[in-house]
Amino acid sequence: MSKAKENSEKRKSETQSPEKKFSEMKNPEKKETLEKKKTVEDKKGEEPKDNSYVRLPWFGLKKLGPYLAPYKRIMISMIVLGLFGSSLDIVVPQFQSYALDNFVEKGTLEGLGIFIAIYAAVILIQTIVNTISTYQTCQIEMYVGRDMKQSSFDHLQTLSFSYFNQNSVGYVHARVMSDTDRIGSWIAWGLMDGIWNLSYLIGVVLVMFWMNARLAAFLLFLVPVTVVLASYFQKKLVRFNRTIREINSRVTGNYNEGITGAKTIKSMVIEDKMQENFEAESENMRRTSVHMAHYQALFLAVMSFAASVALALVLWKGGVITAQGVMEIGTLSVFMSYALGMIEPIQWIIRALSSLVSVQVNIERFSRLMETGTEVADSPEVIERYGDVFHPKMENWEPLHGDVEFRDVSFHYPDGEEMIFEHFNLKVPQGTNVAIVGETGAGKSTLVNLLCRFFEPTEGQILIDGRDVRERSQLWLHRNLGYVIQTPHLFSGSIAENLRYAKQDATREEMQAAMKAVAADSIPERMEHGYDSEVGEGGDLLSTGEKQLISFARAVLADPRIFVLDEATSSIDTVTEKKIQDATELLLHGRTSFIIAHRLSTIRQADVILMVEGGKVIEKGTHEQLMQKKGAYYRLYSKQYSMRMPES
Repeated sequence: MSKAKENSEKRKSETQSPEKKFSEMKNPEKKETLEKKKTVEDKKGEEPKDNSYVRLPWFGLKKLGPYLAPYKRIMISMIVLGLFGSSLDIVVPQFQSYALDNFVEKGTLEGLGIFIAIYAAVILIQTIVNTISTYQTCQIEMYVGRDMKQSSFDHLQTLSFSYFNQNSVGYVHARVMSDTDRIGSWIAWGLMDGIWNLSYLIGVVLVMFWMNARLAAFLLFLVPVTVVLASYFQKKLVRFNRTIREINSRVTGNYNEGITGAKTIKSMVIEDKMQENFEAESENMRRTSVHMAHYQALFLAVMSFAASVALALVLWKGGVITAQGVMEIGTLSVFMSYALGMIEPIQWIIRALSSLVSVQVNIERFSRLMETGTEVADSPEVIERYGDVFHPKMENWEPLHGDVEFRDVSFHYPDGEEMIFEHFNLKVPQGTNVAIVGETGAGKSTLVNLLCRFFEPTEGQILIDGRDVRERSQLWLHRNLGYVIQTPHLFSGSIAENLRYAKQDATREEMQAAMKAVAADSIPERMEHGYDSEVGEGGDLLSTGEKQLISFARAVLADPRIFVLDEATSSIDTVTEKKIQDATELLLHGRTSFIIAHRLSTIRQADVILMVEGGKVIEKGTHEQLMQKKGAYYRLYSKQYSMRMPES
């Protein structure tokens, strides 16, 4: 029968930048402080330590019910086959006893042919049962893992923007991938091997007592010694395994940094420092792995010795009983086989108890993700009328015109108490081009995030076309928004595929027009496969400016009624920026737009400029009006361009 399958969870650690690491090399005190802080943070969600070794997660298993229910027939079949298979494993040694007692001792071959035929049939049935059981186990592992991944991914699509602000990509990836793999594997193989090992162990004990109670009692007296030894070594190996996973995360992190940060490393001439760090972690990995290998070797040797001693004692005691004529030689042989066969189930139970604790962590972390509620949710009435993310009712969507109003809006982030905006009011008529400027942290991005409904106002209302945005679905709003951020993101695939995320049925002519509108048509022209050229993972095959241009064209292709440009031209050279400015003036005509500007030259033609400071609009007007006031905007503009008087 197959052994219990154990999959070690691979943690993905968040890696720091080479610049940060270089700073820590120069400031060891700061590094020590950061490491202490990181140690505290890393304890969130890590596996329980050994003081929780015996805690069993039965309540956690209940949370997996919805993922197991669709496959209850397969699981029932696995249980039945497991019981039947373990029964066959108990029966097979009886053939050995029969052969010794009826053929060897009696010295006759009468009935041997029938015996061999029956024995071969039993072995064939046993093989078929094992094959089907293994196949069904793999089915459960794959199906449950797939369903959990799909369910968690779907749930992530419904979560608010704040969730992704508060949780790293590595954390979310581990929940969706590593935890689901571990849980699926543990359920499938734990069920099959658990049924087989437990039923085999119970069945063997009952059969041995039926065959000879005295020898069975003597054998069971030796079992606790094996259990104690196996438990001791298993605890040690669990600790080593946990330590190795943690070290492996650091080794992987250093390796990734060495590749992704190669340019920075070379420019800062810290190759030797990076090499020393990697070598130190690799040596630590080697040393810990060797120690674990020593314990594993010692464990196998000790268990083998203990098993040999137990078998020798059983053989001695059984020999005495056989010599007294109470038991036949064939029965003693079966006892020896059963005694040897009991070792593996006992070891499996001990391993299973230790793995239950670590799997409990996987279940709890996955459950925490699935139980995370969205902070920005449509009401049941809105969903009934407009649909949700996966089932939109577009036939009920009203056209969006573009009148925007912030009415007495106050806001603080979910994880903070300080108000970013207090009683903020602003009316933006349809077709108005609004520029938002201010120092870092003034609340510029927060303002457009509220407009996009990535966050809900703590107090007050945001109205579009005179209606509270909460009276319509988020999908309706986002379909009418063109949002271009400072850090562009492209998906793996071709240029055309990335553009079609904005409009799935876009024709080649429409894509070409959108690219031309933002002066990006030269990008596919210079590439070998044109619009079918691959952009790489995250657009890595393109420059930052090229990625920004394509993301800008993607927003244009969506033909939104409201444009939001969050420092969208900060990654583009001045020549291309001028082309986009010219195109933008045409594109934004008649559309409401909010532009957060890094370069103030890009917003001089805006209908209205908002100077934001401390969550309040301290100045409002056109470029010329604000420059004439010589207030905060004037100082910011002059500071950026190192000039005392405005250009006219």
